[in-house]
Parts: sequence; structure tokens; C-alpha cells
Amino acid sequence: LGRLDPGSVQTLLRAVDKNKLGIALKGSSDALRDLFFANMSERAAKILREDMEMMGPVRLKDVDEAQTTMVNVAKDLANKGEIMIASDSSDNELIY
Repeated sequence: LGRLDPGSVQTLLRAVDKNKLGIALKGSSDALRDLFFANMSERAAKILREDMEMMGPVRLKDVDEAQTTMVNVAKDLANKGEIMIASDSSDNELIY
């Protein structure tokens, strides 16, 4: 998910259950968390950060499940052509 462009991240954010999003991001790297927060409104990012703080410790099993759900939603969106997941190949780099 770290290779998504900003438009794809925003599409994924609209498609993912907000409860799952907080749990998935709670167990993610800082870089990935920052990518998602950067593609949200300031208000939505603040609310999500507060929700994540309020949930306290989360079981690893729940984090893995939420992250798997997000990846599956991203794959479905990519298969439908709604988002593009870049591969490691430089042939797929986007030029803006």
C-alpha cells in the first residue's frame, strides 16, 4: 500500500471501513501512517489519530485482520481499474 499514488490512497480511504482503518494503521509503520494521514483532511486525520489513541492496546490478530482487509480492498479496486498499485518496476513510474 505504500506504493499507492495520492489519488489511489484517497479512493482506498473512501472504500475501507473506518473502524478497520484505525486498527490497521495502529500496527503500521510511521511512513505508511503518514501517507494515509497526508491524504485525509486535517480534521479527519485528527479524529482518526484521537480514535487510535483512545483504543489503547490492540491484539496483533486484530491488526493483521484489519491490514489484510485493507490489502484485499485495494486489490479489488485495482482489479476494477479504480486505483493503480505500482510494482517495483520503474516502467510503471508515474510522471506528473
